[in-house]
Amino acid sequence: MENTYGDGENYVCADCGHEWPQVATGDDDDDAAVVKDANGTILSDGDAVVLIKDLKVKGTSITLKMGSKVKSIRLVSGDHEVDCKMDAGNFMLKACFLKKV
Repeated sequence: MENTYGDGENYVCADCGHEWPQVATGDDDDDAAVVKDANGTILSDGDAVVLIKDLKVKGTSITLKMGSKVKSIRLVSGDHEVDCKMDAGNFMLKACFLKKV
């Protein structure tokens, strides 16, 4: 569009109000963040991992026990990088509490 202008660190479209950064952020799929377990081993989708400590689940009386094996993890973006399915349900876990098997 012709009606774009710079505003601080972003470009703004006056027609629709959409904003985007003036400098490329490098968040492409090729530059995906590397997720590492507690030992520094790189994790990927489909890996099997083990919990390295007991984890209490907020809002419930469930405790995920140390040594519990989780098969076929899925990596996602955000603070809790690992999405997994266990006997107790589906959970989002931080990679720092996991060890690759």
